[in-house]
Amino acid sequence: MTQGLMFRHPARTLEARVDGLFAGAGPSFETEARNAVDLSFEGLANDRHGGHTRRTGGREPWYPRRTEIRNERQISIVARDELASIAADMELDRIEPEWVGANMSLSGVTRLSWLPPRTLLFFDGGVTLKVDGDNAPCRASGRSIARQFGDSPEIERGFVRHGRHRRGLVTWVEKPGRIELGARVELRLPEQWIYA
Repeated sequence: MTQGLMFRHPARTLEARVDGLFAGAGPSFETEARNAVDLSFEGLANDRHGGHTRRTGGREPWYPRRTEIRNERQISIVARDELASIAADMELDRIEPEWVGANMSLSGVTRLSWLPPRTLLFFDGGVTLKVDGDNAPCRASGRSIARQFGDSPEIERGFVRHGRHRRGLVTWVEKPGRIELGARVELRLPEQWIYA
């Protein structure tokens, strides 16, 4: 392929619905269902992934572990159809958003995890979230799922393998406010180009 070859896709708009809201309860990895959540510029208060900044881990091998950086992972969003697909591949009856520490589940978007970075999510009520990128599946999520089925190490490792590109998205709060269960969401995908 010629260096510098570019493929372009125009900007577009999609629509979705909030079919689940979840918040953390202190240091626990798992989240609990809510009817509404209030977001600030720090994300969700008392949520494990809230805050203006966060500490690095295995996802950022270019920094020493626990280096403080900007928190682009404030809100984790999943799609139940993608979780169901992962569960089927793992031969489990289900995987719930709460088990993987999600803050929100959306319906109405095919391949939610493939939405590009910079996509803006505009919610009824005025909240705006900005997509940083897809959420790579981690062992902590796998352990949480495994606890539901008898602490199987195969499930823990299996989620990391089967969850790639179906684990949802991580976003940060661009405009704070309240999101309620059932809210309509307008997703504005930016113009995309692939540099090869």
